[in-house]
Amino acid sequence: MSDRFAAAYDALLARWPAGTAELTVPTPYGPTRVHAYGPADGSPLVLLHGGGATGTVWFANAPALGARHRLYAVDILGDTGRSTRAGRPLRTPADLTAWLDAVLDGLDLPATAICGHSYGAWLAAAYAAHAPHRVTRLALLDPTQVFAGFRPGYLLRVLPMLLRPTERGVGRYLAWETRGAAPDPEWAELYVLGATRRPPARPVTGRTADPAALTMPLLVLFAGDSRTHDAERTAARARRAVPHAEVAVLPGATHHALPTAAPGELDDRLLAFFAGS
Repeated sequence: MSDRFAAAYDALLARWPAGTAELTVPTPYGPTRVHAYGPADGSPLVLLHGGGATGTVWFANAPALGARHRLYAVDILGDTGRSTRAGRPLRTPADLTAWLDAVLDGLDLPATAICGHSYGAWLAAAYAAHAPHRVTRLALLDPTQVFAGFRPGYLLRVLPMLLRPTERGVGRYLAWETRGAAPDPEWAELYVLGATRRPPARPVTGRTADPAALTMPLLVLFAGDSRTHDAERTAARARRAVPHAEVAVLPGATHHALPTAAPGELDDRLLAFFAGS
């Protein structure tokens, strides 16, 4: 991890509320970093970040969500952050769900609510299909590759950045995707630095879980101005695929800025959903 990336990571971590604990959870696939905050007896809520965002991205949501829940914001193994691959190879979605099984075991969470954003939402959906008995309630924030694939125009824009990332190129991509709904500047710096200093192995991805397998209470929020997919069309597909789900489109929200641009509105929706019975 570069000194600049480490400094940017620590700067965001410093914006988490006082009392946040830094945990390292051993798993067969490598040690996993988890930021834990909230009352010890609060109902657990696992947070899975978007690709390249790291678990620190939930700093803006932690105060409100952590007032009622014990939060566990995980650095997804294989992605940018402070979780480290070691031991068993992490190559397939089955490996990734087995890794998350081990994380929940290490946190002593036989069952928990889960909220994922983007790539983290894909992982959350895959995990909920894999182990529905361990997921009490599930929230997916602008999920990618769950109800629809990526827009071709989005892929044309993002693939060159992935193949030959530069700080300038990643910054331009982020500004293009967020359409002026700027994400937090300190988080944007972390994202840019992480994207240009990724580990040699790319994050694990694969086939989408069958949405019909998501039988637990489900909230799906789409960013109205997301460039990754057509929000209204994808929301309609989500409603058809999972009729019991609560599905909404957030006007003006963009994909990458969703967790940080308007945390109050997002927190209110999440708290209402996770308070349900």
